[in-house]
Order: sequence, then C-alpha cells, then structure tokens
Amino acid sequence: MKLEYTPAQQALRAEARAWLEAHAPTTALSSFDLTREGFEAHRQWERTLDSGRWGMVTWPAEYGGRGLCLIEWLIFEEEYYRADAPVRVNQNGIFLLGPTLMEFGTPEQKARFLPAMARGDEIWAQAWSEPQAGSDLAAVSSTVVQDGDDYVLNGQKIWSSRAVFADWAFGLFRAPGSARHQGLSLILFPLTAPGVKVRPIERMDGEKVFAEIFLDEVRVPAFNRLGEEGQGWEVCMSTAGFERGLMLRSPARYQQAAQRLVKLFKARGCDLGQGMRDAVVQHWMDADAYALSVYEMASRLDAGGKIGPESSTNKIFWSELDIGLQRTGLEILGPLAELAAHQDTGLGGWLDDYLFSLAGPIYAGSNEIQRNIISERVLGLPRR
Repeated sequence: MKLEYTPAQQALRAEARAWLEAHAPTTALSSFDLTREGFEAHRQWERTLDSGRWGMVTWPAEYGGRGLCLIEWLIFEEEYYRADAPVRVNQNGIFLLGPTLMEFGTPEQKARFLPAMARGDEIWAQAWSEPQAGSDLAAVSSTVVQDGDDYVLNGQKIWSSRAVFADWAFGLFRAPGSARHQGLSLILFPLTAPGVKVRPIERMDGEKVFAEIFLDEVRVPAFNRLGEEGQGWEVCMSTAGFERGLMLRSPARYQQAAQRLVKLFKARGCDLGQGMRDAVVQHWMDADAYALSVYEMASRLDAGGKIGPESSTNKIFWSELDIGLQRTGLEILGPLAELAAHQDTGLGGWLDDYLFSLAGPIYAGSNEIQRNIISERVLGLPRR
C-alpha cells in the first residue's frame, strides 16, 4: 500500500502543524485523573482546539467541525502527536459517542450534544461495564423503565473512564424481563442527576482513572435515548467498532512511540546487540503496518462502508504492540528506567507508559473476547 496525499491534504497538514506549533502547551498539563484542576486545564485545551475548529475535524461545521474525511482526520492526528499535544480528556465523547451520534442520533440530539462536546463544555464518561458484565456486554443488568416522557434508570456501572470529574455518561440499560442482546437501550445521563453516585477507583499508581457509578431511580428525558428502544446492542456495537478499530487509538500514537524507541536505541544501543536492534525495527514496522491498516479502514468507511467484527483484529494488534514498544524501551534502559520514570531527563516516561500498556488487552473488550469474535464472526468457526 502506497500513501499519496493530495495538494489539499498537504495544505491541511501544513495548516494543522502551524496551528499546533502556535497553540499547543509547551509544558505538560497536570493529570486530568488526579485533580479537578488538571481536569479543568485539559477542558480548557479542548476549548482552545475548538476555537480553531480542531475539536473534531470530521464533524460538519454546524457542530463545531470542518467536515473533513477520515483520511484527513488521520493526517491531523499525525500532526497532533508530532506536536506532543495533551491527551484528549473528552476522548470518550469525541471519538466514541460522537461518531455514534452521527450515525444514530436525531437532528435534535446532534444539535444538543455535539457542539457542547466539541467545545469541551460537556466531558463524557463511558458507562458500559458492570460487576458481572465486563467483556460480556450482553450480560448487563442495569435497568431502564419508561415513565411518561422520562426513563428511570437503576443499577451499577464500574470501570467508567473519566467518570470522576466528567459531566455526562453514556450507558447500556436493559428493559426488565429481557435477556442477552434483546431489550437493551443506550441512554445518555448527567452525572450530576439526582440519584447518581460516583465513587472513584484507584489504579495501581494511585490515579483515579476509573469510577463506579450507582444509579438509584435516576430520571432522564426519553430524548436521551440514542437509537430506537431496544436497539442498544446495535448502537453499542457501532461504538465498539470505533473504539476497537479506529478512533480510540489512532496510529500516530504508536508511530510516535516507535520514533521515541528508535531515538532511545540510537542514544544507548551501541552495545545492546543485534537482537535488540531487531526488536526495535520490528516495532517500527508493526506501528507502520497498523497505520496502513487504519488508513485502509478509513478509506472504506469514507466510501460508505461500515466497521465490522474485523475491528477486533485492530484492537488486539494495537494493545499488544503498545506493550511490546514499552517493554523494549525498559529493556534498553535497564535499571535507569525506574530512576528516570518521573524525571525530566529525556529518558523518563517508559515505566509509566509500560504500566498503562498492561491494561490495553483488557479495556475496550478483553483480547480473549476479541479472539472469540474473530473466530466466530470473521473466520466462521463453530462456537464451542
């Protein structure tokens, strides 16, 4: 596969690079998981992006975007990571819920939620998993009952990313008496609504990346249902396709990590041997292969196609690529990895990134479940 960019795409790259060089923070923002101040600093960055109409470039102009295609989004992402710009605090909204709203939302829902999402006025959490329903999303038991013009929500969600400080969440709820894939609806609800309780969950490094959400007779307008009643499984599978196969982890993330790895090897690899050199080269090629795969998927979607179960292959690939990249960085550094972890030495960050990468095969659907999906829905193998 050979990538060739049009003059218009090359001009977009130049515009994005110039804007990001002028506006991206020159020092790292505080973590958006540890403190409200860090969270709000990232929210302000979302607003800065929106001021240049870079919040989500694929959305129509009336929703805060530029009406660009997915290929052009990938170009912007490459420039975004090149500029070392902040991690997107609203990634659950703009990369997951936003595209799903585009596909299933009514014009009124798009007008209500997308501009506020692009501006960073409303930051979103994902509320799918439950204590007895993690990768098996069809096992959710939280309920939704219609009462006049409202829905009443009850249940518990867990491992909800960004929920500690977020404003809204999107969750999957079940009509009482239904089972498995039937009777599910995707409901949007404010985390400040009466009856909602959010309890942070600390990660091993102390960061409160996730939270439990308890819902007790929470009332939301029926307007907040995305898609038809009972269509929740189809809606969520569309969201999961964007999460696993396209938008949650853009190729630029791993291409930049591969470049850092090469730079680290050149700085310290004079006596590390051919085996380490081969590992670095393999990670570089894998990052490039993932980018080409996503470019192919984006081209297919821009031509009117849909994301199918093959998105599970991408999810497995990027999550295991991430672990390999970070582990090799640690091997190159040796004992220095821990000493440099939190120092501004140019060598730091590898240990923190490695610890985070270990969660990759679990979130967005565990890799074991993704392999089952591939075997059954892609390869057509019998279910055992």
